[in-house]
Amino acid sequence: MQALEQEIKAIIIESLNLEDVTPDDIDTSAALFVDGLGLDSIDALELGLALQKRYGVSMSADSEETRQHFASVSALAQFVAAQRTK
Repeated sequence: MQALEQEIKAIIIESLNLEDVTPDDIDTSAALFVDGLGLDSIDALELGLALQKRYGVSMSADSEETRQHFASVSALAQFVAAQRTK
């Protein structure tokens, strides 16, 4: 799971062009939106597309479940891992 979390951190940095941020700067359990990384809804869309391209996962933009998946890097990694096993 740690390797997947590192991959997702790299995808976040790359897809959102976060300069001066390294994977080590992103806390796996910290919030991605508002408090943590401070991402917004546009970032969520871009990140969702990047994850879809990389892992073939799909999510509904307005779903409460999707909001939970985007809560943290850890939550995203669990979601991607679960989708891979289907």
